[in-house]
Amino acid sequence: MLVFIVRRVIISFFILLAATFVMYMLTANAGNPLQDLQESRAPNRDALIEARIRLLNLDTPAPLRYFIWLKGAAGCLAPFVFECDLGQSIQGQDVSALLSVALTQTLQLVIAATVLAMILGITVGIVTALRQYSGLDYTVTFSAFLFFSLPIFWVAVLLKEYGAIRFNDWLADPSIPIVVAVVLGIISGLFWMMVVAGDRSRRLTTFAAAFVASAGALWLLSETQWFADPGLGIIVIAITAAGLAFLTTAVVAGFTYRNVLYAALAAAGVGIICHFALDSVLEDPSGLTIVGLALVTIAVGLGIGYALGGMQRRQAMQAAVLTGLGTGALLFLDRLLGAWDTYSDRVGGRVIATIGARTPNFEGTFWESGLDRVTHLILPTIAIVLISFATYTRYTRSSMLEVLNQDYVRTARSKGLAERGVVVKHAFRNAMIPITTLMAFDFAGVLSGAVITENVFGWTGLGKLFTDALTRVDPNPVMGFFLLAGTAAVLFNMLADIAYAFLDPRIRLS
Repeated sequence: MLVFIVRRVIISFFILLAATFVMYMLTANAGNPLQDLQESRAPNRDALIEARIRLLNLDTPAPLRYFIWLKGAAGCLAPFVFECDLGQSIQGQDVSALLSVALTQTLQLVIAATVLAMILGITVGIVTALRQYSGLDYTVTFSAFLFFSLPIFWVAVLLKEYGAIRFNDWLADPSIPIVVAVVLGIISGLFWMMVVAGDRSRRLTTFAAAFVASAGALWLLSETQWFADPGLGIIVIAITAAGLAFLTTAVVAGFTYRNVLYAALAAAGVGIICHFALDSVLEDPSGLTIVGLALVTIAVGLGIGYALGGMQRRQAMQAAVLTGLGTGALLFLDRLLGAWDTYSDRVGGRVIATIGARTPNFEGTFWESGLDRVTHLILPTIAIVLISFATYTRYTRSSMLEVLNQDYVRTARSKGLAERGVVVKHAFRNAMIPITTLMAFDFAGVLSGAVITENVFGWTGLGKLFTDALTRVDPNPVMGFFLLAGTAAVLFNMLADIAYAFLDPRIRLS
């Protein structure tokens, strides 16, 4: 493994060196960085031109100028050996500082959307593979191809119109007509009827239950004006946390051994108790406090699983940690929604934002500031997830179907293993190998920014920095962006190769 990593690092270094040289030559010949000054009528035009020539070393031939840039860039890849210096933009701004700000904005925008698309896409892909040629499979297939074919800029405009402008107007008087509640209830019933397998009687029962639950919940929320001042409440949190305990137990170990379920339920109970015990701490915490509580949750979950797990200690620890983190996320969401009313008043009732990463000059409590960031993230996250969801769904479904037809999966079933064990331990692990490659490319692409999405929603991330630098013929920001994106691509490809060996022991990295 070590030999493989060292060899890949050396090869990647020379690949990145050649790529940056080619890119630098292309950028140097892409336009004239002095054009705007040469067309200027300013009285000090000649002095400005001379200053920019010195700033960008334009009096040096491009091949030699590349090595000047390379010396500074080497410090970014080896910060303890050299000083990181990516030069300055044509406005005299430090490129390293510009990249730092843009990277922060891009990570806020794209990381959550990418992870969410992976989780949803892989989960739905597994389910559709297990329910091949069912109504659910056909519906998901149609939806996936539909979302994949939609232009991102068109989706973004529709989300702005219906997900922000009209939704904000509706929040002024958030009532749901009975007809709308009935229609949404029918849609929910049809969806769950496709998800739940069984005979016609079971499907009709599922449809009726989902219809009544969905339509009734919408009517109740409308009558209680929940949308004007939303929140989860301790009862909803407790029921959801208990359901989460059963879900994690089903995925991790199944219900053959109850110790795992008891550990998960205990973790959920501890989390609900902390809802009251930490009330003063969570009144206006800091980000560091939330991170610390998450680490404590993991430690407590491991302890509960170890104490109650018995012979299934490892699975119990996993279920307890996942349930604890899920319960913590529910409590976090409840606190966040608790700031909805005051935040809505401060932004004039326009809660869902259409542009930018934050409300200008907005200052508030931790929860108000967090809600401000979330409401700015909702629309671009949905836009990215809709497009990426299709890719992960189709790749996962195809990979799972191929693996499920293999001899070793049939052998596992013939031995009498539970279906959960066959799917999770045997099929899914091997099906993840091609998905890992896709995930590596996606995470590498995250650092390249979402150019169209950033422009539509007004985010000043890496994508916008790159396009603006190309438009202005500004070489140093372009090269800084390429260095970051190229390094990410090389790094995540190497991580994907290493992950192959852990997913499939037959693969040897030697």
